[in-house]
Amino acid sequence: MKVTTISANLPLPNEALLFDLEALYHCLQMVPDQRSRQGLRYPLASILLIGVLAKLAGQDSSRAIAHWAQLRKAELCLLFALQRQTMPHSSTWSRVLARGVDPNKLEQTLGDFFASSLAEGSRLQRGGIQVCLDGKTLRGTIPLGQSQGVHLLAAYVPEHGVVLAQVQVNGAFDEPWPSPKLLACLDLRGIVVSGDALFAHRSLSLQIVQAHGDYLWVVKANQEGLYDEIQTLFEPVVTRPGWSAPPMDFRTAQTVEKGHGRREKRRITVSSLLADYSQWPQAAQVFKLESQRTDALGRTQQEVRYGITSLPAELADPHRLLSLVRGHWGIENGLHYRRDATMGEDHAQLRMGQAPHMLALLNNTAWGLLARNGATNLAHARRALSYQLDKALHDLAS
Repeated sequence: MKVTTISANLPLPNEALLFDLEALYHCLQMVPDQRSRQGLRYPLASILLIGVLAKLAGQDSSRAIAHWAQLRKAELCLLFALQRQTMPHSSTWSRVLARGVDPNKLEQTLGDFFASSLAEGSRLQRGGIQVCLDGKTLRGTIPLGQSQGVHLLAAYVPEHGVVLAQVQVNGAFDEPWPSPKLLACLDLRGIVVSGDALFAHRSLSLQIVQAHGDYLWVVKANQEGLYDEIQTLFEPVVTRPGWSAPPMDFRTAQTVEKGHGRREKRRITVSSLLADYSQWPQAAQVFKLESQRTDALGRTQQEVRYGITSLPAELADPHRLLSLVRGHWGIENGLHYRRDATMGEDHAQLRMGQAPHMLALLNNTAWGLLARNGATNLAHARRALSYQLDKALHDLAS
């Protein structure tokens, strides 16, 4: 079924978080339906959009989604012009999520949908958009007696709160290997891709710069030669009497923050000296990041990290690099924590087929819709939108 419009508009009041329901529905209609045509009752696009609406309204499991839709069957059937005045049973939801759609196809379609919302002006500026690479294990999918469940690697835009692409991998240590395929699906113009030390590979760095993007990696001992070069560069220079220290180009930036009973001080030192002789693809700057955290009891923890980027000094000064390094860890609080703590993703027990991946995809979509409209508190936004959706559906049916 390829209906291009919803039968009626869903007018949300001005105080609600608005998004284009019609555009999203049209996007979902482009996703291939893998179900058998025999006995087919509900269009795939309608099921997927109902799932997104239920997620926006605060429903976290397939059973909760099914119950939420069943309680609103009259309004939803009117909205989607469904002939049967029924909603799918929870077992139907499980089957559709497990086998009814290829999550990779849906990921690509929704990635294009969210990518179109990125500011075109940011793409014209080199390094204007940050995309973070990081993975997450869905703990509810870990079989009894084992340590590894479904693990998803995401390409996340922290400034906009949207996931542009996501792929299932075997585990955290396998994240670098599907990364080239993941990034090949994205338009990297104007994008700086950031990642931890697992992603610091020459081939991935070369792929990014050849696609007219930039990279920013944390570097550890897994890249022994590069790590030694950077560490040696930032070591204090020992001079002999009568000899002066060689000229250096070190530039620094520092932030101090207080909150939640602790004080955090970060200082970044940046240099372009390695660019002249490093064999790393298109290396422009390296940096040393010193972090100091003091808790309410006066206990202090210190950490030193090193990194490399293809962004030149004229486009990324120390303040910009410090912001990018900090922005990368935003994927933990901005995406992973919200999916775990607010959407209960780690407690989901649905393990059939592709269902875990699909539920995570619905979570990404719901948060992306809210985030790109200015939401910062996911729980608050879902409570508010749950009320607004019920009011809008009631007004639609009256």
